[in-house]
Amino acid sequence: MSELKKVRIDKWLWSVRLFKSRSMATDACKSGKIKLKGTSLKPSFLITKGEIIEVKKNGFNLTFKVNQIIEKRVSAVLAAPCFDDLTPLDELNKYKEWFVGKSGAEFRERGEGRPTKKERRDIDDFKDMYFDEDEI
Repeated sequence: MSELKKVRIDKWLWSVRLFKSRSMATDACKSGKIKLKGTSLKPSFLITKGEIIEVKKNGFNLTFKVNQIIEKRVSAVLAAPCFDDLTPLDELNKYKEWFVGKSGAEFRERGEGRPTKKERRDIDDFKDMYFDEDEI
């Protein structure tokens, strides 16, 4: 595989699986959520190896260093070495805590069955206190 020198930022963000779709990556660029040295990037910006990118996702500021330029979407195992996660530990812990909470898998004792309508509403009310609906 020949080594690429530059690729569009929206395409790279999608190919290394930081966004589910290329259009989501493009929208993030257009709304100023992708930055390089404090400057917002357009989707057509060409990135190179070694650049440090700041991504604002779900209200969290994540930082990544580009290790390898790829153009096509690959499996998560192959995408992992393409970037280093330089996000500060406290921000990363907040993101992981938020992500686990939004997964929606509540613990229920064996044999309790599905929650009733009232229990479901109580669970939803509890989640609404801790998680912003826009971020879920």
